[in-house]
Amino acid sequence: MTVPPPAGTSAGRFDEPTPEASLSALLRLLHPIFIAHRLRLAAGFLALVTVDFLQLIIPRFVKTAVDSLEAQLAVSSQLLDLSLLIMLVAGTIAVLRFFWRYLIIGFSRILEKKLRDRLFDHVLRMDQPFFERWTIGDLMAHASNDMATVQMACGMGLVAAVDALVMSTAALGFMLAISVKLTLIALLPMPVLIICTRILSGRLHHRFNLVQEQFSLLTEFARATLVSIRLIKAYTLEHFQEKRFQAVGEAYVRSNLKVATIQGLLFPIASLVGNIGMLLLLYYGGLLVIDKTITIGSFVAFVSYLNMLIWPMMAVGWVANLTQRGITSLRRIHRLLEQPPTVSVGPTQPLPQTASTTYTCHRLRFTYPAAVRPTLNGLCLEIGPGLTGLTGRTGSGKSTLCKLLLRMYPVADDMLLFRGVDVNRLAQADIRNCIAYVSQEPVVFADTIAANIAFGQPEATMADIETAARAAAIDADIRGFAEGYQAVIGERGVKLSGGQRQRLALARALLCKRPLLIIDDGLSAIDVETEQLVLQGILANMRGQSILLISHRVNVLKHADRIVLLDEGQIVAEGCHDELLSHPFYRAMVEKQHNHA
Repeated sequence: MTVPPPAGTSAGRFDEPTPEASLSALLRLLHPIFIAHRLRLAAGFLALVTVDFLQLIIPRFVKTAVDSLEAQLAVSSQLLDLSLLIMLVAGTIAVLRFFWRYLIIGFSRILEKKLRDRLFDHVLRMDQPFFERWTIGDLMAHASNDMATVQMACGMGLVAAVDALVMSTAALGFMLAISVKLTLIALLPMPVLIICTRILSGRLHHRFNLVQEQFSLLTEFARATLVSIRLIKAYTLEHFQEKRFQAVGEAYVRSNLKVATIQGLLFPIASLVGNIGMLLLLYYGGLLVIDKTITIGSFVAFVSYLNMLIWPMMAVGWVANLTQRGITSLRRIHRLLEQPPTVSVGPTQPLPQTASTTYTCHRLRFTYPAAVRPTLNGLCLEIGPGLTGLTGRTGSGKSTLCKLLLRMYPVADDMLLFRGVDVNRLAQADIRNCIAYVSQEPVVFADTIAANIAFGQPEATMADIETAARAAAIDADIRGFAEGYQAVIGERGVKLSGGQRQRLALARALLCKRPLLIIDDGLSAIDVETEQLVLQGILANMRGQSILLISHRVNVLKHADRIVLLDEGQIVAEGCHDELLSHPFYRAMVEKQHNHA
């Protein structure tokens, strides 16, 4: 079967333009989280709006005091009462401000966690083609930078938007109540802010998207460098990598500077518009005071309200910035979450419960994306109880077959049967729970040896772990460490040799005690003497179960009940060791290894 071509490049970005998700689609992504915490948000915004209205009351107290002073009617008791009221209002504002921050900003952190958990869960469920399109750096950027941006937009961005709306509406109401004419004069510069914000916000979306892509590249480059640090040092490429990293970093800085340019324009423009309004107010408002059209107290209150209106004016630019960045990041997250798995997840029927496990390939065809020729071309093979050996030239399809058996790639219906049932009708987890897998380059974590062996069986006892280690012939090596099974083996198992890592991975697989064991050249780094001990341990632990052993080493293959020889994705010969000696390729492989022994 031909896998559908990937939707993007290996860097995680798409070659062909894909339609952006609509705003309604993005809101649907957040809607369940908002609904689940609606009471918390309602209480938070109630506290926020109350703070805004309390702030608007203070200028009224100031107006009363100033008018009383101007009319020479003020007495000390009245001024003291007004001062105490202002202090009481200020104290209430401080308490309520704490509550709205706790409730609303706290909600934004909860939203960030929920989205990150969903993203992580989605990535764990994806298949191999997905990871060929998206780099680790890009996924990390989605889980860090993009999540932080969405959290900021749904936290302080939402607060600033509501605060600006309430404050501006209420302040305008109080200003209109004092003087309609003066309010219109103070708002004359406002259209300039609206036009500038609209123009700059559109440019901000494109530039911030580029920033996030550059961050993905930077993260991936740093990750790849650290992972391959020993190779870089071996080839003395430190200076070369440093220059490349500097170039990627400079591109990221340039992209950020373009975003900062827009951000740097939004705030000064908003501030300028507000201050021009204040200038007009001071001139025309002063004339109205001179003409005694309004009182000095009303003028002072009007100035206070205009000062309160300057913050919403400035907040327009800030909210536009946060909103555009949040929408851009949310679109990136939505695009990733909308990526469907290419492998059917099933199930349409339960897994048959049988004493033995059989995997059947029926005219199995498979072609990698962008490949011209199929890697597997009509393969017919049955993997049943006993040890099945698989060998062949490099590129003949051995590892590809393992990936298909593990359901990493999609296959057409009725080409692959597990326990007699089409794999597309079974749940992936049901199949994988029956398979233990050892690869040529085993994955080892920066944890203790015991934790690494027990990775597939976390509830295993130390006795079980040691039994599996003895079967994989690595128990003696482990006891050579000062801390034994509790020794921490470093990132990617740097404290272990290649053969030790392979045997550790084999111990992990044997501990799971699954009915099918697949070893994809997972004994290649083990010496001949240890190899025989490992094989004895495998056969003893997997007695009566199914084993698929891929190898080029004759000393390993000769123990197989049946050896299958692949070439160009097809079986060209099969039989026991003695029967395959008549095949030119197998005979040449035997003679070459015998001469090197």
